[in-house]
Amino acid sequence: MQSIKHAGDLVAKTFDESLMSINYARAAAADFSKMRAVASRRLGTLDPQARTSLDRKIDGLESVFYDDLNVAAERSQSPGATDAVTKVRKAASDWASLYDSGGKDLDVNSRAAFVDRLDGYAKTVDQQIDLLINHTAGDGFLFRQRALSAIDRDLHFNLGAIAIALLLSGFVTWLLSRRIIGQVAVASKAARSIAAGELDVNIPRGGADELGTLIAAMSVMRNNIKDMVGREIAQRRSAQARLTDALENSREGVVLLHPDGKIALANSRSSEFLASAPELLRFDSLDTFKIAFPSTGPALLANDDLTGEACLPDGRWLRVSRSKTQEGGEIVVFSDITALKSQEEQLYETNRRLDAALDNMSQGLCLYDNDGCLQVVNRRFCEIFRIPPGHVRAGMQFDAVVKLSIMAGTHAGQTFDELVETSISRSEIGSHFQKLDDGRTIRIDRRSTSDGGWLETCEDVTEQQRAETQIAFLARHDALTHLPNRLLLAERIEQAIAQAGRGAGFSVLCLDLDNFKQVNDTLGHPIGDELLCAVADRLLACVREIDTVARLGGDEFAIIQAGTRDSNDVERLAQRIVECVGQPYEFNGQRVVIGCSIGISLAPFHGANGEKLLKSADLALYRAKAEGSGVWRFFETEMEDSLQKRRALELDLRDAMTNGQFELVYQPIYNLKLEKICRFEALLRWRHPQLGLVHPEKFIAVAEEIGIIIQLGEWVIDQACQQAASWPDDIKVSVNVSSVQFRSPRLIEAFSSALMHSRLPAGRLELEITESVLLANSTETIATLHKLRALGLRIAIDDFGTGYSSLSYLQSFPFDKIKIDKSFVHDLTSTAGSKLIVRAIVSLGKSLGMQITAEGIENIAQFNQAAAEGCDEVQGYFLSEPVSGLQVSSVICKFERPNIVPWPL
Repeated sequence: MQSIKHAGDLVAKTFDESLMSINYARAAAADFSKMRAVASRRLGTLDPQARTSLDRKIDGLESVFYDDLNVAAERSQSPGATDAVTKVRKAASDWASLYDSGGKDLDVNSRAAFVDRLDGYAKTVDQQIDLLINHTAGDGFLFRQRALSAIDRDLHFNLGAIAIALLLSGFVTWLLSRRIIGQVAVASKAARSIAAGELDVNIPRGGADELGTLIAAMSVMRNNIKDMVGREIAQRRSAQARLTDALENSREGVVLLHPDGKIALANSRSSEFLASAPELLRFDSLDTFKIAFPSTGPALLANDDLTGEACLPDGRWLRVSRSKTQEGGEIVVFSDITALKSQEEQLYETNRRLDAALDNMSQGLCLYDNDGCLQVVNRRFCEIFRIPPGHVRAGMQFDAVVKLSIMAGTHAGQTFDELVETSISRSEIGSHFQKLDDGRTIRIDRRSTSDGGWLETCEDVTEQQRAETQIAFLARHDALTHLPNRLLLAERIEQAIAQAGRGAGFSVLCLDLDNFKQVNDTLGHPIGDELLCAVADRLLACVREIDTVARLGGDEFAIIQAGTRDSNDVERLAQRIVECVGQPYEFNGQRVVIGCSIGISLAPFHGANGEKLLKSADLALYRAKAEGSGVWRFFETEMEDSLQKRRALELDLRDAMTNGQFELVYQPIYNLKLEKICRFEALLRWRHPQLGLVHPEKFIAVAEEIGIIIQLGEWVIDQACQQAASWPDDIKVSVNVSSVQFRSPRLIEAFSSALMHSRLPAGRLELEITESVLLANSTETIATLHKLRALGLRIAIDDFGTGYSSLSYLQSFPFDKIKIDKSFVHDLTSTAGSKLIVRAIVSLGKSLGMQITAEGIENIAQFNQAAAEGCDEVQGYFLSEPVSGLQVSSVICKFERPNIVPWPL
């Protein structure tokens, strides 16, 4: 029984002590791998706060590592394992000491060597931990063998005892054979059965004598032997099951080899590895252990222990460790180190990316320790200061780096002492700019580090400063003319107001170029831009240096005349500007003539602040433009009243669209050949609730400026078509379209929609446009006219002879009619010149196949003269005032009666 208990103790040591030691050794290996990973991250970051956090994490992992290692040491059972633990502790301590002594701030060049040293200690730690695992696993196998030997020894002892007992029984039987032959025979048979191992044989009960007692004792002995053997077998099976379970559940592959090299035991994990790579056990001898496929190469760890690394065909990496057993066999342990290899690769990739990031930064970088020794430097630093590559290396002192920069010729004019003194005084947290000899500006930022050193970054900000200067200039100046803009003008006015308080007066002039839009439309915007620059130059030539010329936008300029004594000073300047700006310009062979209008306000009479003075000058400019080109006007109080009236008109005009205050009236057009009314011209009127009936010349321009002219024009077209649809079929209707509406992309749709909804034939609708429409983008204008003609509309030129008459557009489009402006018809009977002009227009129209209509007929003489000159149609108050839609029928009937209109003589 004592031997069986001893065997159980051996099995317990195998399970409780050896396997626990292996598990804690693996845990210590995992802890150390985490320490290496965190240390790698610590080496790769520059953030002091992150570094402190990672240092604390490393300390915590180190404590856990030593705790696990101590437990593994306590559970180990052999001197070899204890020696391995000692070597692990020493290698781990050396690794930690090396890391703490100088691994926290390294430059790119020394980091690789430092990491190699760390990896050397780390490799020793891993190898010793593997050796500890191997020793512990071998101890488990040894304890198992000892348990089996003890059980076998006890079994032989018991069998020997049985044999002796049988011999004694035989002897006693022989002595008593004569007296107890029968019972002795029974006892003899029972003894033979027990000796033969037949413990299940039936032993009959003996008598009450000594032989019967002997037979009973043999039965008890047989039962005791049977129970003992059963318990021994059960304990042996339990020990084997526990050992097998421990091996099968191990993550390491374990193979036990006999001294002759045959496999004595292998767990399923090792079978998995050997199935994919049988070469793992293919080696020549213990001392020359080599793996027959790609490996990092074996490394001799001890006299009797070898280890190496191997890559399986499926990509997994194994550490293969071999050690001798006491019986001369070998234990081979396979450990899966794929995760460790992956961590090593990630560490290498992290370091490579860090190096790439440093070399590709747009900023130069230098990291110094608390002794001023350079730890890290990148390529960009050398490029910025023109230092040849490779001259700046880790380990150099700050003074040496400065000397290299001076030798590169970027600090001519500064001595070493001056440059070092300036740099040291600025070595605290902050930024400063350094001007180099080649004109570049370098921004240098310095930040202190946790170890007392500093991080210095250098950036070439030359272009950035140049751009900022340009942006600051453009924020206060006009991009085209480089004159002050509205913002700077307002500041200059405020400065002039402050000086005016000390007795110096000033004036503000607002200028607007006349006919500038026509230059842009006819010659193009590039010529327009050149013209604006030329005007800016002439304005600067007209003023003194103490005056300010600004561009407000478009063709608007403003001038501050300083030191104005009275209005005569301003008038002289205004006259000089008008004459100077009015002189001809020439661009690319194109001669351009423009004028300007000027509005003037005097400080402090016309305003106490810049906004008021500009507003007053703008109102005066508005009045000057209304009176013609080349005019200047001073601000007057009634101008502001006019502005208020205009604003009120704008508000009322917007309400008029909503409230339906617009209406159409129709003026008849008389055909001289047919002697009848042939058409009506639709004329817009605004029935204002306070002002009464307002004519279009008073509000059309305002409607164009506030953006409702398109909506209003579409309403006119729609209403005129609806009304004309109810007239006789031979009566047509004419509508006028402003230049703004003509440029609208909705124009064609407006006409087609009105014709469709009213069912008015397109041939009964006539469109009248002024000559100004033809000047704006003639190509698009002609294309629009052709689209209108395609709808079936007739096209007439209204107010011909005024504005910007050009015979070229009469050739570009076949107009149906020319309407002679009433200014020529008014003097038709009194001025020979007007008569000749009308005659020429009629002749021109006839030759081009166009009808001629004379507008503004106010008396019989004009009527007769228009007929005599060959006009086809006449229109005017002599025939009829414009009438409402309800009165159209009566007007038609009136002119159908004979002799209603006197025939020309």
